[in-house]
Amino acid sequence: MRNYCLVLILTLCLPMLSWGQSSEPLVVLQQDSLQQLVDTVQHQSKIQKAKSRFQQRIDDKLNEPYDTTRNSGYWWRALKHGKINFKDSTMGYPKFVMFCYKTYIWGDRTFNSYDTAYVKATGKNWKLILKSDNWVDSYIGRPFKDVKMVMNSNLVSNIGLSLSFMAVSLGYSVNVSNLLHGSNLSNKVDFSFTCARFTADAYYWENSNQTNVIFSDETHDRYKFKQSGMTRKAMGVTGYYFFNNRRYAQAAAYCFSKYQKRSAGSWLAGISLQHFDVKFDEEQLPEESRAALVKYASQGYLTRVLYNDYCVLFGYGHNWVLGRNWLINTTVTPYLGYRYNHFHDDGNMSSAVSLNVRVRSAAVYNHKNYFMGFQGFADHHRYKSKNSRLVNSTIDFTALVGIRF
Repeated sequence: MRNYCLVLILTLCLPMLSWGQSSEPLVVLQQDSLQQLVDTVQHQSKIQKAKSRFQQRIDDKLNEPYDTTRNSGYWWRALKHGKINFKDSTMGYPKFVMFCYKTYIWGDRTFNSYDTAYVKATGKNWKLILKSDNWVDSYIGRPFKDVKMVMNSNLVSNIGLSLSFMAVSLGYSVNVSNLLHGSNLSNKVDFSFTCARFTADAYYWENSNQTNVIFSDETHDRYKFKQSGMTRKAMGVTGYYFFNNRRYAQAAAYCFSKYQKRSAGSWLAGISLQHFDVKFDEEQLPEESRAALVKYASQGYLTRVLYNDYCVLFGYGHNWVLGRNWLINTTVTPYLGYRYNHFHDDGNMSSAVSLNVRVRSAAVYNHKNYFMGFQGFADHHRYKSKNSRLVNSTIDFTALVGIRF
């Protein structure tokens, strides 16, 4: 019995002795962690003190005494001290300032009012967005008689920024790979103005990346090569009106300046002006491919696609609200109008009916002042000239994150 008790005592005491012997390194580790925590707290305290001093200076400046005599210069002195009040008729505002203020109030009430059961303001005027923009442009059809062709550019991966203030947004993105290697840049610039009743946007994009070409003729000979001497440029201005503008907010899906609280959709109509220019450099074609095209020279080998579109558009957009934070949008807009075609670089021009269609989609997740989302669109144009039939398309997918402030 005594032996059993001895074994039991040793079993209980040995782990305690062992723990006591190894406790010193643990104490040292705890001391290191504690020192790091103290350093972090001190660093944060310095930052907080600097912020507090800066805020205090602002408060002191705003609260310092100033001349409150109600004369023509009072409004400017009050503005510098944060005491502006447009509803106070004794501030002494110049007529032009009051005109601008009243115009803003009228415009906000007339063009930017919503049914609050469906749409809610974010409470922030500024938005900063970081985006990854990935896109391709393609051309499918017959560049000249009896020849079928498919051209697809390499995937262009851009990175860019967009800054928005209230209804106005300006963005820029550039191909990082080309930028690092010092080659021709593929880039995009876009501008938009969006309110409750209508939206307007302008864009410019350029793509000089390599293009993959496949074409075949009536003999079923098939040629496949990479074309490096192509430059594709496009620019345009589009504007359209929302008929259900009280309940549908396009800005909630693409500008992030509103929250859509309940699902809603709207018919829309507007105008579009677009310019498109594609140049082909025959000298950069492979020798075999260039020789195969010689026999089509008499038909007018297409070395350039250049046209202007003047269209009216109509369509429909819909916002689906999923839960409290998610929003999904789809907008489809066919275009119908008039097109001026330039071809063969000889100054000739022909006119034709313009038939285009654009499909846009977006998925947005909102969390307080932060948001993330995915946007995509497919833009298709039907091109027709004397000897050429083409459908040129731009397909784009963008991932983004942003903050409101």
